[in-house]
Amino acid sequence: MNGPHDLGGQMGFGLVAPETDEPYFHAEWEKRALGLTLSCGAFGAWTIDESRHARENIPPADYLAASYYEIWTRALEVLLERHGFATREEVDAGVMQIEPAVPKRVLKADMVAGVLAKGGPCDRSIGTEPFFKPGDRVRTRNFNPETHTRLPRYARAKSGIVEAVQGSFVFPDDNAHSKGESPQWVYTVVFDATEIWGEGADPTLTVSIDAWESYLERV
Repeated sequence: MNGPHDLGGQMGFGLVAPETDEPYFHAEWEKRALGLTLSCGAFGAWTIDESRHARENIPPADYLAASYYEIWTRALEVLLERHGFATREEVDAGVMQIEPAVPKRVLKADMVAGVLAKGGPCDRSIGTEPFFKPGDRVRTRNFNPETHTRLPRYARAKSGIVEAVQGSFVFPDDNAHSKGESPQWVYTVVFDATEIWGEGADPTLTVSIDAWESYLERV
């Protein structure tokens, strides 16, 4: 979807100014926000793609005014209410008022290290061969869905070259909306900088993205 999260190539937001030796957390509450998000994600009620879409749906003014972990916590509140774990009133009051849904699993302290080390693999086997191969010239689709997508706006309707076949993975556009994992082949596609940024771009540069097969058309 198009939204405030998709900032690639947009002008007017100033320079990126990374901090020297930037800490992982800028305040103690951010540690708790990360812990809550991971613990609730372990409930098994939603996918990482649904959680991303919840963040994308934060109103633009609120999204752009929020810090990184504020965005996480606001989306978490939406997910908890959507899946019956806490109402809006309970979140505001900080007190349970009705019996919540029962999670599929609970992440306990002694489980954290193992769960984080395992990660969340999203590679899946499929029964079809890749439609594209390295060296193929392709063009990305030009679409603006209201739903979740991992194809950024700046790379839509652009021509590039397939550099590599990365494997087959869960298709986030479906997985974010409870339509199943629908795995597809994923390709690294390379674009000339001028194709992406237009006149004035450095012609010696290239831009690469990883794109699911349904994002691409043969040129």
